[in-house]
Amino acid sequence: MDDPSSEPFDIDEVFRRLRRAVAPFPKAAMFDLREQGFDSPFEQLVGALISVRTRDETTLVACLRLFAEARTPEQLLALDDARLVELLQGVGFREVKARDLKEIARRILQEHQGKVPDTLEGLTAFRGVGPKIAALTLATGFGQPAICVDIHVHRITNRWGYVATRTPEKTAEALAQVLPKRYWIEINERLVPFGKFLCTAGRPKCSACPLRSMCRQVGVEASR
Repeated sequence: MDDPSSEPFDIDEVFRRLRRAVAPFPKAAMFDLREQGFDSPFEQLVGALISVRTRDETTLVACLRLFAEARTPEQLLALDDARLVELLQGVGFREVKARDLKEIARRILQEHQGKVPDTLEGLTAFRGVGPKIAALTLATGFGQPAICVDIHVHRITNRWGYVATRTPEKTAEALAQVLPKRYWIEINERLVPFGKFLCTAGRPKCSACPLRSMCRQVGVEASR
């Protein structure tokens, strides 16, 4: 598709428009949980792990069900294994995640004096926790500037022409170089709903997009 952009790409203006654009849509699961008061580092780590390969709607329901019974490492470890798997009903790979959650809770208590590590290295040392989960936990659980790149952030920032990368990992590296730190946490919060409801993977709704005048529409072959 031809480059339709008619004004310079201004990241501050992008975020102003994004906030208005996604206001009517459901929030990304971890940010929704945070606003509901499930904002401790442990709850955010647990939620982030549950969210992998699971729809936000399912993640939110499963986390609320789990947190009704266990919100701390001690409480999670006290759950019967079968009960934990039951609480994760609908979650992708729930048996594996239940195993990993128990192991994480045990290690937090035994190796970290009951506190969730607040570094990327400390978090990724846990089985099942990759860079994306770690970054999301640092951002939503600790308020640390960290860029969590999921499929939406990867697709949209490349579609804008803001970065030019082939993998989410490379997108995270590129964004760390160009994105002002004040937006490192917010980019995931805004682009998840934006990507689900407007800037979709197939046939994005470009005609209704408030960013169309700045977007290069890289890779977009057909839109609505």
